[in-house]
Amino acid sequence: MVQSRTNPKVDEYLSKAKKWKEESEKLRQIALDCDLTEEFKWMHPCYTFEGKNIVLIHGFKDYCALLFHKGALMEDPMGILIQQTENVQAARQIRFTQLVEVLEKEEILKDYIKQAIAVEKAGLQVTKKTEINIPEELQAKFEEIADLKTAFEKLTPGRQRAYCFYFSQAKQVKTRESRIKKCIPDILAGKGLND
Repeated sequence: MVQSRTNPKVDEYLSKAKKWKEESEKLRQIALDCDLTEEFKWMHPCYTFEGKNIVLIHGFKDYCALLFHKGALMEDPMGILIQQTENVQAARQIRFTQLVEVLEKEEILKDYIKQAIAVEKAGLQVTKKTEINIPEELQAKFEEIADLKTAFEKLTPGRQRAYCFYFSQAKQVKTRESRIKKCIPDILAGKGLND
């Protein structure tokens, strides 16, 4: 390991790790072998190239992962990049449940990291989805309350998406209608879901 690119905060993080310690240490070595700079962001080891985020090591209950910040732009010949949830647009993960999996994929991981660096060098950007799916129940309220539609359209796209996601997550029509009714005053006041 090149000492100048390691970060004492990552040393501390790994020394306190109770789960995925060996896997994280090996992923750290692989990232450093690819000439990335080690930083500590979002309470996790993060590896950068010329100040740009390339990969992040993080652990979950059932697995640890190497997260590629712009994984959506990468080719995936091995079929190992995973989209964490449907709402994650740019990042992709490679997941591990034991050290042997990391060891078996070491060269593949280095190839993927090199590809992620190439994506960053090329200045590629993930195009964010801008389409907002408005639930039927909210559409009905727009027709009922004209000011509601105007107020909703004045919200930022992120706030609009947050509301629509929150409303549409409810499985029952009754629950969706109840959520919308509860949020109408905030929408009319120009507030976001979590403001």
